[in-house]
Amino acid sequence: MKEVHVRVSGRVQGVGYRYFVRDMAMSHGVTGWVRNEPDGTVSVSAVCDEAILNDFLSAIRAKGDPVIRVTEMHTEWHEAASHGKGFEIRRHV
Repeated sequence: MKEVHVRVSGRVQGVGYRYFVRDMAMSHGVTGWVRNEPDGTVSVSAVCDEAILNDFLSAIRAKGDPVIRVTEMHTEWHEAASHGKGFEIRRHV
């Protein structure tokens, strides 16, 4: 089991991107969370098998979406501590 932390830049706030990421996670069987950051980026933490996570990362690029524009994705991979349950939209604290 792998965990990937992603920082997504572009037009990703105020366009439904967190809900899009949550829907993609649920359809791929990925657990974790997504949240807006104060600097205008979006952070994602996702846990699943590496092959599924790669498909998930490709999906959350949102290519072809008329509103969302992902310009950069910075990823950090780790061994997952646990699988977790569900996928949630978090509020920045």
